[in-house]
Amino acid sequence: MTAFHEVRFPLRLSLNASGGPVRRTDIVNLSNGRETRNRRWAGSRRAYDAGSGVRSLSDLSAVVDFFEARGGGLHGFRFRDPLDWTSSRYGEPVTATDQAIGTGDGTRRTFQLVKTYGDAGGSWVREIVKPVAGTVVVAVDGVAQAGAAFSCDAVTGIVTFGTGHAPDAGAIVTAGYEFDVPVRFDTESIEVNLAAFNAGRIPAIPLTEIRP
Repeated sequence: MTAFHEVRFPLRLSLNASGGPVRRTDIVNLSNGRETRNRRWAGSRRAYDAGSGVRSLSDLSAVVDFFEARGGGLHGFRFRDPLDWTSSRYGEPVTATDQAIGTGDGTRRTFQLVKTYGDAGGSWVREIVKPVAGTVVVAVDGVAQAGAAFSCDAVTGIVTFGTGHAPDAGAIVTAGYEFDVPVRFDTESIEVNLAAFNAGRIPAIPLTEIRP
């Protein structure tokens, strides 16, 4: 991932942002009334409108400052999804057994953080590349690991076990964490009109996820 700033969009503004996952599917209607469907993207991509979180002129000013510091859409940054920002379900506490991230083989020491979405009909595994530093907890076969046994790169989401701590063959490695979404501004301008703002019109501030 290039041109990324490890800074987070103002949290107070992201809490009221709107948006979520987007997928791309080609749907062709056939002459017999049936249809064929083809997945264009292997996974989903998040999109948000941060304008819905702006409540005051000071908020708007903070967005303009942040936009200029990122060079518009040039540099990516961190954004906290208002609904989906932990390894657990919304409102539930984070635990070291929330998400399975791999199986040990006795020598492997690195594991990528992931989050699995699904039900009995199907599932999708999402790589988590921007965990929040200091929030990652890990367990091996359900046993929580001490902080000295592993480390997690907050830039890549890779968990690394220390020398002598590689999980045994067949051991299930799990993790819990908070995370941000890597995004960029999906616009090259922030339209500021104070008269319209005072009348209740909030500018659109589109953000789109950057894939690793």
